[in-house]
Amino acid sequence: MSVIERFTNEMPGQPAVRGFLHRPENDVRGALVLTHGAGSNCGAPLLVAMAESFAGAGYLVLRCDLPFRQVRPHGPPAGNGAIDRVGLRRAAQVLREMAPGRVFLGGHSYGGRQASMLAAEDPSVADALLLLSYPLHPPEKSQQLRTAHLPKLQAPALFVHGSRDPFGSLDEIRAAMALISAPAELAAVEGAGHDLSRGGYDNVASRTVEAWGKLIDRGGETPRAMPTR
Repeated sequence: MSVIERFTNEMPGQPAVRGFLHRPENDVRGALVLTHGAGSNCGAPLLVAMAESFAGAGYLVLRCDLPFRQVRPHGPPAGNGAIDRVGLRRAAQVLREMAPGRVFLGGHSYGGRQASMLAAEDPSVADALLLLSYPLHPPEKSQQLRTAHLPKLQAPALFVHGSRDPFGSLDEIRAAMALISAPAELAAVEGAGHDLSRGGYDNVASRTVEAWGKLIDRGGETPRAMPTR
């Protein structure tokens, strides 16, 4: 088990970084910022399970509320997400000051999309990306693809995606990954929808950590699909 503590970092004129810090029991091998989807917050069960699993593997994990959620406790974000990307940049900077080594950005749905857009804008912000249920397009609107920034990505990326996700099929995700020049891998969660709850969050999280290790530590070896148990 990791040590979990509330975390706040404020700077005048900048979005605050607020959430929970999961400290590993032993040496830190890297740091991960983990953010939520458009309708959720950093207390989402998926994020808690992911944070605990990554901390158990030696990562310092910050699961935090994006700026829009800090201002608006309920409801979807407004605008183009620019302020949320500023918040993500600050969160990454804070973790770089706290932990040696590499810093990674990750998020579920909207949070992952904003992380990928920030990494496309500034490749120095993250050493790799963890994209949980990337919202490739709105449900039943497959022509409205959210892929324009993907060719600019230079960081390795792991996509964790359910086979029944209405925001993008596995084949559509694979086609989007082909736009990325950096190593990009897909960990498919069979039978899961957008929330990745099929089979239990702890199970999905532990298998995500395993797939992540293969991408990060062993040169992008292709992870196995995640069967439902």
